[in-house]
Amino acid sequence: MMSSMGNGGPGGMMSFGKSNAKVYVKSSTGIKFSDVAGEDEAKELLSEIVDFLHNPQKYREIGASMPKGALLVGPPGTGKTLLAKAVAGEAEVPFFSISGSEFVEMFVGMGAAKVRDLFKQANEKAPCIVFIDEIDTIGKKRDGAGMGGGNDEREQTLNQLLTEMDGFDGSKGVVILAATNRPDSLDPALLRPGRFDRRIPVELPDLQGREEILKVHAKKIKIADSVRFDEIAKAAVGASGAELANIVNEAALRAVRDGRKFATQADFEESIEVVIAGYQKKNRVLSNKEKLIVSYHEVGHALVAAKQTDSAPVHKITIIPRTSGALGYTMQVDEQEHFLMTKEELENKIATFTGGRAAEELIFHSITTGASNDIEQATKLARAMISRYGMSDEFDMVAMENVSNQYLGGDASLTCSFETQTLLDKKVVDVVRKQHEKATKILTDNIGKLHEIAKYLYEHETITGEEFMKILEDKPMEIETPQENTEA
Repeated sequence: MMSSMGNGGPGGMMSFGKSNAKVYVKSSTGIKFSDVAGEDEAKELLSEIVDFLHNPQKYREIGASMPKGALLVGPPGTGKTLLAKAVAGEAEVPFFSISGSEFVEMFVGMGAAKVRDLFKQANEKAPCIVFIDEIDTIGKKRDGAGMGGGNDEREQTLNQLLTEMDGFDGSKGVVILAATNRPDSLDPALLRPGRFDRRIPVELPDLQGREEILKVHAKKIKIADSVRFDEIAKAAVGASGAELANIVNEAALRAVRDGRKFATQADFEESIEVVIAGYQKKNRVLSNKEKLIVSYHEVGHALVAAKQTDSAPVHKITIIPRTSGALGYTMQVDEQEHFLMTKEELENKIATFTGGRAAEELIFHSITTGASNDIEQATKLARAMISRYGMSDEFDMVAMENVSNQYLGGDASLTCSFETQTLLDKKVVDVVRKQHEKATKILTDNIGKLHEIAKYLYEHETITGEEFMKILEDKPMEIETPQENTEA
């Protein structure tokens, strides 16, 4: 019994206050910078830390001291934890990994004791890297309002972390890395120079980054020679590193389901749709009338997009229901990535969102619930144009809302008076209505093509962008609309 207590075993009394950090020695991490693709800027900033751990003398000679801590910030799934492990793998030093939630205990003072123990171990193993994942769990701003034990415990833990970061000598080679996707919620004392000196953004990968990430993960599976990663990367716009890894895995699983020994281009394209819209819902059978309405709805989106100069070309249109609840969707893929969007481009996007409802009104003289997501997206975009981007004459360059948690979807909160909010709402309605009218005019002017493409989609259920453009660019043809011969 005394032996168990003295060793601080899982059930021993001495285990209270132990950090329980996972320690990866240099031989077991095995992750290098070459295993992390698409984050060149972050790797460049972190490589200096690696160089310091390898050659501290050249920094001491000039009198430079290494940053004590580096904070990795970015959306979920971008590879923050992987980058931290890669730093340890490149530096070939011990790597202490612990989550912020592991410091939170039901007993007051235990979290602070864990922090002390963690830094004590790190000093003994120096040079080394300490990685605290999801640091916002213990690093939230102190407001002093709460009197409960949980709040006191969290603040004590944070205070101890601040003290330890001030107390240890950075020249020994102990580097603190931390990751969060909520940097705006962190206490300012944690972010000041001397604690987390560097803030390293780990953003969503760009086109080239997505292609490189796909290639890294594709090394683990067997693929056909004809697979074009540039096309897959274009279609997977906005995907994080974790989602791209999932796309590659889904492609491999689809190949196995179909009895093939390798993944093809079609497998990758279908896996993108699985990640975006879910699996095909094979047991959902639409009635003929519903299928027809969905056909016109989706072609309405595609036709409005194609007839506007600044809209992305149509990649695929389908009316096969998905597990996400979508009865069909139109996929658009930009030829090049955009980092800035003009007012005209945003208006064109809103017009494209309203194209589905406009087609329903034009053909069936009725409307359905199918446009609910389109309405939500169009409204959000129109509101952002006025309240955040200053794209209205009435309000000029005045911000009407603040956005917090930008890496977790963005929570917008209005900062204007009730009277201004009423005017803002009216302006949002005006913007959407104007684009809705534009979409209706485009479809009215091209109603022959609307019927032709909708009939083709109704019969084939899925059409590619090439097929869509081929029908669109042909000479007008007299085609009987399927509406008259369809029963619900």
